Amino acid sequence: MQDAAVVALERWPRDGVPDDPRAWLTVVARHRALDRLRREAKRAGKEATTLDLFDGEPSPMPDTVVRDDQLRLIFTCCHPALALEARVALSLRTLCGLSTAEIARALLVPEATMAKRLVRAKGKIAGAHIPYRVPADHELPDRLPAVLGVVYLVFTEGHTASSGDELVRVDLCDEALRLARLLRELLPDEPEVAGLLALLMLTDARRPTRVDGAGDLVLLADQDRSRWDRAAVDEAGGLVAEALRRSAGAPGPYQLQAAIAACHATSPTYEATDWGQIAALYRLLEERAPSPVVTLNRAVAVGQRDGPAAGLAVVDAVEGLERFHLWHATRADLLRRLDRPAEAADAYRAALACDPSPAERRFLHRRLDDLG
Repeated sequence: MQDAAVVALERWPRDGVPDDPRAWLTVVARHRALDRLRREAKRAGKEATTLDLFDGEPSPMPDTVVRDDQLRLIFTCCHPALALEARVALSLRTLCGLSTAEIARALLVPEATMAKRLVRAKGKIAGAHIPYRVPADHELPDRLPAVLGVVYLVFTEGHTASSGDELVRVDLCDEALRLARLLRELLPDEPEVAGLLALLMLTDARRPTRVDGAGDLVLLADQDRSRWDRAAVDEAGGLVAEALRRSAGAPGPYQLQAAIAACHATSPTYEATDWGQIAALYRLLEERAPSPVVTLNRAVAVGQRDGPAAGLAVVDAVEGLERFHLWHATRADLLRRLDRPAEAADAYRAALACDPSPAERRFLHRRLDDLG
């Protein structure tokens, strides 16, 4: 009933009070209860599915420092015999409950491609007789990159849900933060673990301001920074500093992303943001972990630092993001700022054609309407 009341507070101001509020609340509460029951009912099946993926009977549980069941299973699925993307995808699908479509969207590949990857990964497990065994402590470092990737992508899906009416899936965000904290306790000397935890905390600190009362997306420039979780920002800032000290001048991708998030979180206003520093950090991130999405993010910083024309030049040089709605949306915003409304409108329509989440779709429609 508490969940139903929260949904009512979010939707009724936007959609109007239903004719029979009591019945509406009862139906929503019943659906939420059934969803919870279904999730719990699937738990045993997910564990059994994981067992079925591996050949033979499970080995006895070793004496490991990994005490959390979910984290143990993720380390188990991230076997080094599998390709890195296969380890991540398998863990997200089998253990974290994300659908194949959600994983495909997170990794920017077609759903059919992701389905084939999962089938191949399961086939390799069976063909190579990879045992279902919790890794020993000395094996954890080799599996850590994939485990960090799993936690990061669980949070990413929670931060901006690819399906459903709500922009944020609080359950996934909270679970990713929980796992990141456990990893930090498990491996306190690993700078990338500290970097990941700091990144998630800094990003999640903005959660109360990311949607308005109607459930619509609020841009970073328009968010009320006084409502950000300052305690989380301060704690994460200490983690970033510690991680960078431990990295000996060669920070990893999560540390760099955390440093970028810290630039945003500690700036008193959007206008005071140090876009030069952010652009430089993205350039370094491109060198450490090159990807079209990193370049797209650098383009946004360049567009703020040097003007929309410079940002658009970087965006138009990016390849491989034609199916990614944020690439089109970024182009549209830069074209709008350049007073090229017809081209901006085409770019907004292209973004809408990429099937963004409902909250993002409403935002894009508003921007398109503003162009007339």
